[in-house]
Amino acid sequence: MTERLVIRQGTPADLAGIEAIYPLAFPDEDLLPVVRSLLAEPNIAMSMVGEIDGSVVGNIIFTDCGVNEATTGAALLAPLAVMPSHHGQRIGSALIRAGLESLREQGLGSVFVLGDPAFYGRLGFKTETRVEPPYPLPAAWASAWQSQELCDTTSLPKGKLWVPDPWRDPALWSE
Repeated sequence: MTERLVIRQGTPADLAGIEAIYPLAFPDEDLLPVVRSLLAEPNIAMSMVGEIDGSVVGNIIFTDCGVNEATTGAALLAPLAVMPSHHGQRIGSALIRAGLESLREQGLGSVFVLGDPAFYGRLGFKTETRVEPPYPLPAAWASAWQSQELCDTTSLPKGKLWVPDPWRDPALWSE
């Protein structure tokens, strides 16, 4: 029997399942405080989960952000986590694609991410040079700051990405 992945909007009932993923997916980072802060603020963040047989196996969060005088909204893709037991099944890619489609339908213009260029590049992200991250990044991470435009007509002005409170800890943007 093949496992069937279902991707849907996260709900408060998913919290325990979501919280179980992050320590396993990121054993060297404590992302739970920022995850909890974002999930407590549904007006600034969109959470999506991937579930198999009723169990949450992946989570992605998109946070509403902004850039200067941009006429369209922007989002930060972070964090993204998949249960290690389900790595290699394209669950993370499926979550990203579903999230991008939802944001596109909402009229958002761009999505930013700080992550592995090889992984995110396969999903249409490109190194970002016009919009700076909220805090300076280590030089080794320069190519990890990426974006994807969701609308053909979108062109963000040069500037810095504005992020809400849960992302305003400089330690989240450094080694």
